[in-house]
Amino acid sequence: MTDRPTTAAEVVAQDLDAICANAADELAAMSGHQVLVTGGAGFLGYYLVQSMDRWNRKHDGRPPIRVTVYDNFSRGTPAWLTDLAGRGAVALVKHDMRDPLPPAAGGFAFVVHAASIASPIYYRRDPIGTMDANVNGLRNLLDAFLARKRRGEPALGFLFFSSSEIYGDPDPANIPTREDYRGQVSCTGPRACYDEAKRYGETLCANFFRQHDLPTRCARPFNNFGPGLKITDGRVIPDFARDVFAGRDIVMLSNGSATRTFCYAADSVTGYIKVLVKGHGGEGYNVGTETPEISMKDLAGKVAALGRDLFGYQGKVVTQASKDADYLVDNPNRRCPVIEKARTHLGYDPKVSLDEGLRRTLVWYAENRTAEEK
Repeated sequence: MTDRPTTAAEVVAQDLDAICANAADELAAMSGHQVLVTGGAGFLGYYLVQSMDRWNRKHDGRPPIRVTVYDNFSRGTPAWLTDLAGRGAVALVKHDMRDPLPPAAGGFAFVVHAASIASPIYYRRDPIGTMDANVNGLRNLLDAFLARKRRGEPALGFLFFSSSEIYGDPDPANIPTREDYRGQVSCTGPRACYDEAKRYGETLCANFFRQHDLPTRCARPFNNFGPGLKITDGRVIPDFARDVFAGRDIVMLSNGSATRTFCYAADSVTGYIKVLVKGHGGEGYNVGTETPEISMKDLAGKVAALGRDLFGYQGKVVTQASKDADYLVDNPNRRCPVIEKARTHLGYDPKVSLDEGLRRTLVWYAENRTAEEK
């Protein structure tokens, strides 16, 4: 394999090897245990589940990490996941986290609750369902995990996928944003179903730790991107990629002034595994990168330039108003984390630059230009 992967398979293989290397101690600690990943068919599940399978295959002399995925498959059942299930590497259970848990849900030493729609265009279509998966689904999992602990069985790590959205639109004095910032969040706006559900979810986790000494941890993703994020997702990078591969102009639905930092999937998933295994009980961790903080206009320019270099793209960047009147309501002007806590507690050290991450992502999208949707 070349140092710079040129096919989707090479991108994925190189990224999974990097995760296994950079989270080697944490994956080894999961060896021989059962792990539940809810929402495992989604973007974050893509590398999270595959990295555990990759670790198993690289260490076939050691007890495997036994992975079960719960998902309602509301946005389709991805082929990569059915392939893993077909090899017996992963168990799949069709389950909607808004419903009572199956009896087997109390049998996992590690639990990752990632069953939530994260794209605003999708979660705003079903705000109550979004809240129910994050709040009721989380509470059911915490109760099952607590019952496991009370039976004297290993209850080693519980990870709730929160969000950088819990900070709302921070005031400039709190950007870059630390974990102790309390946020400016609307409780009734069009994003509130997601933002406030994540905030309440963190409160649940913190109090299950305080009251019951459960090893709960929360991860706050900051604009993750990369392989596994469907080109139809509706977030900015897949939208720009979709325009590139359709051969049309890249369309920004804003003036392009908002800024973000973007964290490539191989780095972010490494961080999540570290939070799951080593995170301090009841605490939240920013998972992202601190630099570069880039405007949407400049990001679009980078994607267009990469499209030209890699695929002969001829389009330009244009601005249009969204037909959705609430598209930019409560949208943060800036989003940039402080990740010193994760560096200090966990040894988290993101390595893939934005330019290289975008290049790998476009290489992957070149072979994944369509996505199953229901």
